[in-house]
Amino acid sequence: NGINRANYTSASLKLVDAEVEKASEVLNNPEATKEEVEAAVSALTKAMAGLIANPVNTNVSEVKPGDTTVGVKTGDTTNMMYPLLGLAIASLGVYGSKKRRYR
Repeated sequence: NGINRANYTSASLKLVDAEVEKASEVLNNPEATKEEVEAAVSALTKAMAGLIANPVNTNVSEVKPGDTTVGVKTGDTTNMMYPLLGLAIASLGVYGSKKRRYR
């Protein structure tokens, strides 16, 4: 009951639904034999294994080896000026402190 129904075809879900109903009948039967329970589990497991996934969206383009397309813009707008300016100021601070030590 916890499967995401949107991921599977309706035809394969119908088979699972039918097996779930049969398994529920066995589950709710207090006089069910061990063989009936095992048969219901086996049939439900087989139906779950037979689920067919919905086709993947085919509108998505794939990058193939040898493509000469331009890379994808990620929206990264980091300005390198601020880190470089910080590094220059730190370097001046270190240089100035070393010069004072030698005086």
